[in-house]
Amino acid sequence: MDKSPDAFRTISEVAEDLDVPQHVLRFWETRFSHIKPLKRGGGRRYYRPDDVDLLKGIRHLLYGEGYTIKGVQRILKEEGVRFVHAIGRGEQSVAALHPETIDAEPEAVGPPEDDRFADESKVAGVSFERSLSPEALRGLQAALDELYECDRVLTSLKGASGPPLAE
Repeated sequence: MDKSPDAFRTISEVAEDLDVPQHVLRFWETRFSHIKPLKRGGGRRYYRPDDVDLLKGIRHLLYGEGYTIKGVQRILKEEGVRFVHAIGRGEQSVAALHPETIDAEPEAVGPPEDDRFADESKVAGVSFERSLSPEALRGLQAALDELYECDRVLTSLKGASGPPLAE
């Protein structure tokens, strides 16, 4: 029995629909303040249809178009949430972005957001400008998302009672 299009979805349903792990959705919540699922007892998340459209749009921009998290944040700020909703529903394309938004977009793979590397087009001396396929970029973005989620979990564990983690 399928749910109504207006029904709320659990994190497992949304993760399966978007073909991303659940922890990536939780990570995106930390990076995109517009993602606000309804939380019930025990922290169980329920996503509204608009939440799902927003997540689909974010996923498309990150994995389909090769944008960075910072780039998607910029699109949300400059173009608005409705624009990304429309991308998620397939009603809008990235081609409709204002030129200044596209020009401001950093390379798909560049320095981490903390700017530890001085040269934005190179990491460890390797240029990434045009050397990676969209599939490779998606794989790297997924790996980076998982690393950020691991860091978040480890950081939260450091604050928990018990013996401190080795640093």
